[in-house]
Amino acid sequence: MKPSIKLVAGNSNRPLAEAISNYLEVPLATCLVRRFADMEIFVEIQENVRGEDVFILQSTSFPANDHLMELLIITDALRRSSARRITAVLPYFGYARQDRRATGRTPISAKLVSNLITHAGADRVLTVDLHAGQIQGFFDIPTDNLFSAPVMVRDINERLDLSNVMVVSPDVGGVVRARALAKRIDAPLAIVDKRRERPGESEVMNIIGDVAGKSCILVDDIIDSGGTLCNAADALLAKGAKEVYAYCTHGVLSGGAVARIASSRLKELVITDSIQATEAVRVAPNIRTITISSLLGEAIGRTATESSVSSLFD
Repeated sequence: MKPSIKLVAGNSNRPLAEAISNYLEVPLATCLVRRFADMEIFVEIQENVRGEDVFILQSTSFPANDHLMELLIITDALRRSSARRITAVLPYFGYARQDRRATGRTPISAKLVSNLITHAGADRVLTVDLHAGQIQGFFDIPTDNLFSAPVMVRDINERLDLSNVMVVSPDVGGVVRARALAKRIDAPLAIVDKRRERPGESEVMNIIGDVAGKSCILVDDIIDSGGTLCNAADALLAKGAKEVYAYCTHGVLSGGAVARIASSRLKELVITDSIQATEAVRVAPNIRTITISSLLGEAIGRTATESSVSSLFD
């Protein structure tokens, strides 16, 4: 049954918003998001949303603060326009890596951002592959954390010979995520034991598991500088791996990351469109984007009809 909903898109990822709109066969609501001369953000919802079930489609990706403020102001505009329920759909939740105090006198910014979204007027949140699952608990409103694994599994099944595949976690912290993917494709699991000396730098120490002759798939939630995955690929190939692929949900790819990946020994990096790809990403020879529009569209439809979202991943 076609849900009765309104979709409102910010400026962070218009192509993904349009793909979700096409999947649901629901047009994007007319929403003006512009900036004054001093870069203050102004929002005007240009159609009636009174009593409607509204979903805001907005990743808080680069520039993170601008896109976050857009989300908050759109939420406030909808709340003051008497929307019945407001769901913030965040394909990529920025600030998720600041989920704890690693040293003294530092913030837990993920909690702060969660509070901002809640107090702006969101009634629930729908996001994809949170960096840390406990961030769901930072919100005082219902929060669904979707997993991109089904989309990745479909792509792996179509492109690789599963009889010779090994899933690899690039660090000990990502073992649960890598194990879940390995279970879905019935593949063995290996782990890269690394030590991070300082932020943005990593040193591969050891490979736990026999990767000789295997097509290795590195699995991670976020790729930012690309250093960890490139170092892991080198270490796997040094241990006799046949080839190395990487599947990551969120392609942050800041600074010189795209050039680093393009010149690395990774055969291919596959990312989702949770973050809109830059021109450099689109033309990179070994970076490919797969869409999560159907996953998000199905979750939005099920939320609107009060159906099970978790059964998407059974």
